[in-house]
Amino acid sequence: MALTKNKTREITEKFSPKPNDTGSTSVQVALLTERIQYLARHQTANPKDHASKRGLASLVSQRKSLLSYLERNNREEYKKVIKALGLRK
Repeated sequence: MALTKNKTREITEKFSPKPNDTGSTSVQVALLTERIQYLARHQTANPKDHASKRGLASLVSQRKSLLSYLERNNREEYKKVIKALGLRK
């Protein structure tokens, strides 16, 4: 299931430096985290769904790449996003 428009708008407003900026790295990480959490819940309920397991692994890899980019280019924003999302690092 894709994110609803309202949920996307909430996340964008919370993490975006400018209004309607869904392309910034911090917003992308937050949106990916929301999708990862949804797929993780789905995976626990449906352990034999290997297609969603592959998709989950792909999303985690994409988020990891974005986080490393954010860490290299804007350390303060990286720390803020990690703390707000409750990610380990």
